[in-house]
Amino acid sequence: MRAQFVASEVGNGLRRNLTMTLAVIITVAVSLTLFGVSLLVRAQVDTMKDFWYDKVEVSIFLCAKGSDTPSCAGGAVTPAQRDQIKADLESLRPLVQDIYYESQGEAYARFQEQFANSPIVDSVNESALPESFRVKLADPTEYDVVASAFSGRPGIEQVNDQRQVLDKFFRLLGGLQAIALIIAVVMLIVTVLLVVNTMRVAAFSRRRETGIMRLVGASNLYIQLPFLLEAAVSAGIGAILAVGGLILAKGIVIDQILAPSFQFTAFVGWDAVLGIAPILILVGIGLSGIAAFLTLRKYLRV
Repeated sequence: MRAQFVASEVGNGLRRNLTMTLAVIITVAVSLTLFGVSLLVRAQVDTMKDFWYDKVEVSIFLCAKGSDTPSCAGGAVTPAQRDQIKADLESLRPLVQDIYYESQGEAYARFQEQFANSPIVDSVNESALPESFRVKLADPTEYDVVASAFSGRPGIEQVNDQRQVLDKFFRLLGGLQAIALIIAVVMLIVTVLLVVNTMRVAAFSRRRETGIMRLVGASNLYIQLPFLLEAAVSAGIGAILAVGGLILAKGIVIDQILAPSFQFTAFVGWDAVLGIAPILILVGIGLSGIAAFLTLRKYLRV
C-alpha cells in the first residue's frame, strides 16, 4: 500500500507540474549531452594520441651542399659520416626500433608526389633536399636521447621530432575539449537550479497534503520520497535522451561523416559510448536527487 501510494503521488506530482517537468527533462538532456560529448572528445583525443604517437618518427637531416648550419661547415655529409651515424643509431637498439635511410633522389620523388599540383615543384631541384634518416622509436617520449646524441654533430644539419608538431595539434584539441566541458558544467549548474526551483514550487503547492501526512505521523523520508522520485524520474528520462544523442553523434557524425572522410587516423569505438552512458545516467540522477534533497530539507518543513 505504501509503495502504491508513493507511486501515485509521483505520477500526480509529474502531471501537476507538467511544464516544469518537461523543462527539467529537456535541460537535463541538453546539459548531459554536452557533458557526454566533451567526454567523447576526450576519448577521441586519447585514441588519436595512441594512434599517432605509435607512428611518429625522428628525422635526422644530413648536411647537403650549401647548408649553412655550423655542423655543416665542412660541406655535404661524407660517406664515412653517414655510415658512422647509421652505426650509432643501430647501437641505440632496442630504443631505436626501425631505421630508414632516404636519399636525395627519394626525398625529391616524395616531394614531387606531395606537391604534385603546386607550382613550388618547378622551383625546387633534387640537390635542394637533404638526405635523411627516419627513425622510429620504441618509446616516442625518449626523443631527447636521440636528440642529445646527434644534434650538432658533423654531417648532421638538423634533428626533428614529429611529436612536437602533434603536441601542438593535441593542445588545440585539448582547448576545444576544455571549452566544451566548461559549457557542459554551466548547463549542469543551470539544471541543478531548475530542479531546486521545481522542488520549491512542488513543495509549496502540496503543503496541505504534506501537513496532513506529518500530523498522522509520517516520517520525513516518507514525505520527501515522492518529491525525490519525481526529480529522479525527470532526470532519468533526460539522461536517457542524452545517451540517445550520444549514440546518434557516434553513429552519424563519427562513423558516417568523419571516419570515411579522414581515413588517415583512428576514431573512438562503441566501447567509449558504453563507458560514458552510465556516467551520464548517474550524474543526471545523482545531481538532481542531491539538489532535490537539499531543497526539500529547507522548504518542506511542516
